[in-house]
Amino acid sequence: MIFAILCKDKPGHLQTRMDTRPEHVAFLNDLNDKGTLKFAGPFLDEDSKPCGSLVAIVAADKAEAKAIADSDPYAKAGLFERVEIRPWNWVFNNPEQA
Repeated sequence: MIFAILCKDKPGHLQTRMDTRPEHVAFLNDLNDKGTLKFAGPFLDEDSKPCGSLVAIVAADKAEAKAIADSDPYAKAGLFERVEIRPWNWVFNNPEQA
C-alpha cells in the first residue's frame, strides 16, 4: 500500500532543513534503491522556500510507514511541527498502470 507522509516544518527552521538536507537526500535515495519510495519533494511557501515535505512510500501498514517517517533525518533533527501519515490510492497518471 502507498502511504503519503505529509510534513509541515516548524516556523523559523529553514536552516535546520538546509543543514540536514544531505542526510535527508541520502535517506530518500536509499528508500528509492529499495523500491520503497514512490515520489517526494518539498512544499514551498509564498517566497518559494521549502516549508514542508510530501513523501510517498510503499509500506505494509501504517506502523511500518510511521517507522520509516520517524527514520527520516529531518524528523530526527526536529524539523517538523506536524507529520500526518495517510494511505493513498494512486489513480491518475500512475506510471505503473500505463
